Amino acid sequence: MKRHIKIALVYAVLAMACGVFYREFTKAYDFTGVTALGKVHTHLFMLGMTFFLLFALFDAKLNLRKSRLYLPFMIIYNAGAGIATVLMIVRGTAEVTATALNAGADGAISGISGIGHILTAAGLILFFCMLLLTLRTVKNDTENQPNTDLEKAE
Repeated sequence: MKRHIKIALVYAVLAMACGVFYREFTKAYDFTGVTALGKVHTHLFMLGMTFFLLFALFDAKLNLRKSRLYLPFMIIYNAGAGIATVLMIVRGTAEVTATALNAGADGAISGISGIGHILTAAGLILFFCMLLLTLRTVKNDTENQPNTDLEKAE
């Protein structure tokens, strides 16, 4: 549980840093339009901090770290969130600075960002599979245990 709270804290600090960067960077360029930079802050808070705080609660109750899907989930989810975040920053920086991207660079940014989003989605699917498998195991374990309350009543 402590590990996941620390991960949530890292995501929170990154989210706040990206929020400050967004505000100061757009102010420095007198940019007032919509940019991908404005979404990075929220993505990191929700996909990082909030998600891992909730994960810590589930882990405390169900011990999700024992699942065989735990390590693949952690790698895939965090890699996807990281890749998507970095590419959102790259895209947003280009938008604010009015950097003209050729079709190849624009396509590469979109493609790699898409891969990051796909990995994040795959990580979420692994999380739900891990959660459901753990719940099934917990249910089977409780069904196979004798009901001590009934035995005491008899």
